[in-house]
Amino acid sequence: MDFKLPELPYELSALSPYIGEKTLEFHYGKHHKAYVDNLNNLVKGTKFENANLEQIVREAEGGIYNNGAQVWNHTFYFFGFSREGRKEPSGAMADAINKSFGSFDQFKEKFSNAAATLFGSGWAWLVKNNDGSLGILQESNAGNPLRAGLTPVLTCDVWEHAYYLDYQNRRVDYIKSFWNILNWDIISKRY
Repeated sequence: MDFKLPELPYELSALSPYIGEKTLEFHYGKHHKAYVDNLNNLVKGTKFENANLEQIVREAEGGIYNNGAQVWNHTFYFFGFSREGRKEPSGAMADAINKSFGSFDQFKEKFSNAAATLFGSGWAWLVKNNDGSLGILQESNAGNPLRAGLTPVLTCDVWEHAYYLDYQNRRVDYIKSFWNILNWDIISKRY
């Protein structure tokens, strides 16, 4: 299978000022693309040569896993954004957040804290557990909740390349801005 860099559903300037065009040029156009290119090279001649990304995330190890998971994670991350769309959850998604965290504001606080306190590089995830409840996970490096049989709903990339050009070392400021570009219409469909 030949993996492709998915085309973003918005222009590179669409998320400014929260995520700048230059950041997207590097984060999407260089980092995400490099993971795609690396994965294509690594799977040749392996049992994953014809696998889809989810199979790679669930089963692979080493470089194939790291690059495959980063392709999956970045695609999931970028495709949860839009300047349009619902800025807070509604319906079943809102009910699940309220049941699991008490309120949307309490969820935002807990999720933001998970993203801010993850040591080093990685991802903060909102996941649907097997019983339908929601949880928050911190995953280092290319970590992905699919490996644990959980359903990813939302993620925040806290590798420095996700925010350094716009925020330098101010990860907390990036996380505050992150909430302004989420599209809960898209995210709710993942639940």
